[in-house]
This record gives sequence, structure tokens and C-alpha cells, in this order.
Amino acid sequence: MADADADVAVIGAGILGLSTAMALAEGHAGLRVLALEQESGVGRHQSGNNSGVIHSGLYYRPGSEKARMAVEGAERMYAFCAEHGIGAERCGKVVVATHERELDRLAELRRRGEANGVPDLREIGPDELRALEPHAAGIRALHVPSTGIADYPGVCNAYRSQLEAAGGAVRLRSRVGPIRVDEDGVALQTSSGIVRARYAVNCAGLQADRVAQRAGARRDVRIVPFRGEYYDLTESARGLVRNLIYPVPDPAFPFLGVHFTRRLDGSVEAGPNAVLALRREGYRWRDVSLTDAWDAVSYVGFLRLAQRHWRTGLGEVWRSASKRAFVAALQRLMPTLQGSQLVRGGAGVRAQALERDGSLVDDFQIVETERLIHVLNAPSPGATASLPIGERIAKMAGRSWFGAQPGG
Repeated sequence: MADADADVAVIGAGILGLSTAMALAEGHAGLRVLALEQESGVGRHQSGNNSGVIHSGLYYRPGSEKARMAVEGAERMYAFCAEHGIGAERCGKVVVATHERELDRLAELRRRGEANGVPDLREIGPDELRALEPHAAGIRALHVPSTGIADYPGVCNAYRSQLEAAGGAVRLRSRVGPIRVDEDGVALQTSSGIVRARYAVNCAGLQADRVAQRAGARRDVRIVPFRGEYYDLTESARGLVRNLIYPVPDPAFPFLGVHFTRRLDGSVEAGPNAVLALRREGYRWRDVSLTDAWDAVSYVGFLRLAQRHWRTGLGEVWRSASKRAFVAALQRLMPTLQGSQLVRGGAGVRAQALERDGSLVDDFQIVETERLIHVLNAPSPGATASLPIGERIAKMAGRSWFGAQPGG
């Protein structure tokens, strides 16, 4: 494609799209890399609306890519933030068991963390828990010192700067529509005009399955958006939380349960719940797209998931509607918390890939089609592991498209 605008177009300028574009541009001298973003800035959706946690690798199945990349990615994220003057803090967290029935799950978490190489992990009793978090209540806990917090919007901006320093570019307000793939390359119809590239990488997050389908890929999994809603502790109540306080998660459900997270500015958010978003970029109940809602609820995979977890789902909706129910869930970890100490906060939307049988895609899913690589599932710890994930995709591209590894 002699008149191509780029050698590689990366669809999506969230944290994974930017890390991938950066790895491609830095690894292949002279490669023209263009990141396309539908919004007016980078990292506007999952990357900029998450809890800001640098995950340790505690939760993930040993041997999975999520486990390996979280542990590696966490250390590299701390180093990247330090190098580029981005706010980050290795503050640690506690995962608290409040009932004896949770002790086996807590032990399993410890086993997973140790198998994954999470550093300095230890189980503690109520006295040590109170020393770390005086207002948390539990019978046992795991202390995870390697967990931290970071300014992920700042990371996105730094990735963009690194990409541009390596000769790449970001084009904003460029929503990708129809895609044509032929022997000469990839033609992307965007809201800012047609973009022609030799190859493309789909890092479209909440829209990744649709972008893949437009490029001719089979839609074997479907993105179902789940909104997580938060409350913030009032300024006078922030002292109730020193760092991060988590419950023992339910292994049958992909979400970690409502928890407390201190931010870099000293504020504290509490949550999230997990409710079906009625629009893929729907941060409020009134954000509704009939197309998006029908795409989710008519999907056989979602119907099967709902059939298995309808009680849990109704509980999440009730916590969305009732502050009292939300507070009651938080009081399991902090019995002295009062509803007057919480005010409505923000929300994020998670792109969860679902199989047709109703199972949630648990690990990262990255597939190749003709002239494209598609990132179809990259949930938490996607931000934590963004550097190794981007490098992995760049290596795939190097082998498939350029006959070389990045830097080779």
C-alpha cells in the first residue's frame, strides 16, 4: 500500500493501545505507527476511570498470563512512574476475612499469591490487622505490601509522549467504523476520514468485539459492559482508611466485591458494585443505548450467565439503587462506618468478554486475523500489566508482519 497513512494503525488510545503503539514505534526504527482514538483525549474510558490500583498478582490462576504479567507489570509500572515523575505509591493492602467460611478462600488466595511470586505476602491476625487498618474488622487477613496506587491518566499521557518521541502519532476524534482488509492492507473508515495502513491492532476495549467483526473476524466472544459505581468518603472520614482494604472475593464471580481504596490525593473511594451498563460507555443509569442494551441481553452467553448468577445480579442492582444496602456491604469490613460519611462518587465501565456458554473469559485473549491483531479481553490487571502486554503484542506483530522481534 504505497499511499498508506501508517505502517500500523492502533485502534484505541487507552492504556493498552498506547503501550502497544509505543512498543511498536520504539522497537522498530522508522515504523510509522498511528493510534486512533474516538474521544478528544487519551485514556478516557477504562484507563481513566478505574480505581488506580497497581495489582500484585494475588488473585490470578497460577500459570495464567494474568498472573505472570501482573507480577512483572507491577514492578515495571512502579519503575516507569518513578522514571517519568508520575505519582505512584507502594502502599500495600489487606484482604480481610470477616467470617470463618471465608478462611479456606483466604488460604487459597495466599497459595495463589505465593505460587505467582507475589513478594512479602503474609497472613495476619486481628491484632496486626488493627495495627495496619485500625477501623477494619476481621478474623484473619492477608497483608499484600506490593499492591499500590498510581496516576493512570498520567501514565497514558507519558505513553503518548514516548510514542510521539519515537516518531508515532495519536489522532483524536477518530472513531473507527467500516473496515476493509485486502492484500494491500487495511482501510479504516473513521469519523476524521479514511486511514490506510499496512496492518492494524485492535485495542478498542469496550468496542473490541465489534471492531473485530467489522474486520471479518468471527465474533466468538461478546463484550458485555458492567458498570462499577463508587461512593467517596467525606473529607472528615478519610482517616478511617489508611491504604487499601478488600474483602475475600467470591471465586464464582469475576468482581472483587466492594472495598476501600485510598487515592494519591488522600481521598478514599468505596466500591464498586457491578451492574449491567445499558450503554457500552454508560457511566450512569440514564446513559442508554437500545442497540448496546439489546446486544447484551439478547446474547445467549449473557442469558446463561444471568441464569446462574441472577441472585448476585439483583443484589448488585439493589446496592446501586439503595445507599443503605451499599453501606451495609461496606460495614462488613468497617462496622463503624456511617452512611453520612459517604457521598456519591464516580463510576467506571468494565469490558467483560463472555463466551456463548455464559462463562467469563478469565485470561487475556489476543487473536490474529489477516493483517490484524485483536485484543478481545484485557481486564484487570490490564493497566498494571500494560507494559508487558504492549510488548507481547509488538512481538506478535514483529513475527507475523515484519519477520523480526522489536529491536531486531
